[in-house]
Amino acid sequence: MYTLGVSADRRYQLQSDEANRRIDALLEQLRVPEATWRVYGEMLTTVLKMFEDGAGMVDLKIANSALKELRYGFKVFAPYRHVRKVTVFGSARTLPEHAVSHQAYGFGKRMADAGWMVITGAGSGVMGAAQHGAGRERSFGLNIRLPFEQEANPWIADDTRKLFLVREAHAMAFLPGGFGTCDEAFEALTLIQTGKATLLPVVLVDRPGGTYWKSFVDFMQREMVGHGMISPEDTKLFRLTDDVEEAAGEVEGFYRVYHSQRYVGDTLVLRLNRALPAVDILTGQAEQTAGPLEAENGEHPDLPRLVLPFNRTGFSRLRLLIDFVNQS
Repeated sequence: MYTLGVSADRRYQLQSDEANRRIDALLEQLRVPEATWRVYGEMLTTVLKMFEDGAGMVDLKIANSALKELRYGFKVFAPYRHVRKVTVFGSARTLPEHAVSHQAYGFGKRMADAGWMVITGAGSGVMGAAQHGAGRERSFGLNIRLPFEQEANPWIADDTRKLFLVREAHAMAFLPGGFGTCDEAFEALTLIQTGKATLLPVVLVDRPGGTYWKSFVDFMQREMVGHGMISPEDTKLFRLTDDVEEAAGEVEGFYRVYHSQRYVGDTLVLRLNRALPAVDILTGQAEQTAGPLEAENGEHPDLPRLVLPFNRTGFSRLRLLIDFVNQS
């Protein structure tokens, strides 16, 4: 059967083409750089597709508020992007005189004195003590509140908060806390273990002589490692201590030689603060370069590299490699 006129599919394609032309014209008018043109175009296209999908008002408010919170968070952290930061987690219930609060205060002060910044969830207890120790100029408190329907708020606010607590961190310190602290500790270790977050130092800091995290690790060794739920190497993804100086030393030591990492295809590039002695170069396919690979677009041009193939699965073993590099 034949019909006159343009089919619905054809009309949709014509409308999409026209929308793309207008988006391109807008980006050109705003002089958006070529390097980010495609991403901005895709973001605008996604917004228009919500209109095509007939998104309801609540869905639109959630998307709008989440995007605004993300934009604001990126803007706030942008001036400090190259400053090392440690995120501190722990109970909101500990009183100022509690031994755990004293540890949090001491750790925050120690890291600020070393030039680091401290990030917390902006609560009281451990978080407030860590911020107090670091001082106003060396700390961030993330307490994100989104102005829309109450039933949506807990999920979006918590996810956005967690994104920045993890994304901006160069290290994480967990002090004793409740369900939320344990949830965040397990989530952080899961993200690192599976490669969804960059490898970084994770320190479990207890009060002097405390058994909170020791019991936590005993459970992991007995039940998780013992029953094959995780590999023995996975317990190397964190360190346990009840000493503030040792905790700070673990964080700082992780960046003694190692600087950062990125992938170039199937190759892992470890950026180093200084070249490794020849005797420490790994045998096989690993090699050193004096500067960035072409695909790195000139990032950190003054840093040497250790370049090696990596299957993106053995992240606990990669942590052991970084420890080896830092000991050189």
